[in-house]
Amino acid sequence: MGWDVAYSENVQPSDMAQALQDYASKGYTLIVGHTGRFLSPMEMVGPKFAKTVFIAGSGNAGSGKNVASIDFNNTQFGYLIGALAARMSKTGKIASVNGLEGLPNVVAQVGAYRKGAKSVRPDIQVKVIYIQDMEDAAAAKEAALAEIAWGADYISGKLNAAQLGILQAAKEKGVYCNGRSTDHTAVAPDSVLTNIVEKWADMYATAAQESKAGTLGGTFTLYGLDSKGCTGAELLYKEGQEFNPVVPRGIVTDIEALKKKFATGELKVSVTPDDARGGVM
Repeated sequence: MGWDVAYSENVQPSDMAQALQDYASKGYTLIVGHTGRFLSPMEMVGPKFAKTVFIAGSGNAGSGKNVASIDFNNTQFGYLIGALAARMSKTGKIASVNGLEGLPNVVAQVGAYRKGAKSVRPDIQVKVIYIQDMEDAAAAKEAALAEIAWGADYISGKLNAAQLGILQAAKEKGVYCNGRSTDHTAVAPDSVLTNIVEKWADMYATAAQESKAGTLGGTFTLYGLDSKGCTGAELLYKEGQEFNPVVPRGIVTDIEALKKKFATGELKVSVTPDDARGGVM
């Protein structure tokens, strides 16, 4: 694209505003912060640099004329995973372990997981547990084991490093789960059925083009199956393969049909905080 690129790593929350201001002062016209935590500092700094567009990855709002947020469509992919989990469950009980209760993209994915499951199996029971730390694999494993003891035979979740705890619990107890990268398949190849692989490089590239066109500032953009140029994420078991071979062809066909309905706009799903609440529904 011909961009002059610079970056900083491990920027602490207390230093975010200053880092943003430093880059803007040097004439950078597009500044990306790869976490929703950058949104508030961007809202503070943005008005001072009208010629710079600020993008918060995993943010949840736009602000003014030059602060934007982007994310993948957690609702769509949570719904697909819920449908998969319900169809694969033999006990009629599935579960999810998550962090950051109430965060909009967590609400979107967890609530849609429940809705997707109940769309294909209305009597399915879905248990949700929230832990305090997205990085705490031990806490995630403990929660997943509790859900398995309750009877869940599929465990999902939206965590960072703590996702490993879900995989470990599923592997030890012989139940199904999903991860967040194809590396997770290698951890528990018999348990992982697929992964929600977020396509941040594609999302940022698309957002950069929209920035150059002057259409991004002040917006909140979700990239999903119905987006042009970038789907935001994809289901991937390993390179070139969406699902674990254990998933029956009929279920794969049904998931593909749901994806097409999202892509055409035939299927639209809305989620409320109550849909994502902890406990059994």
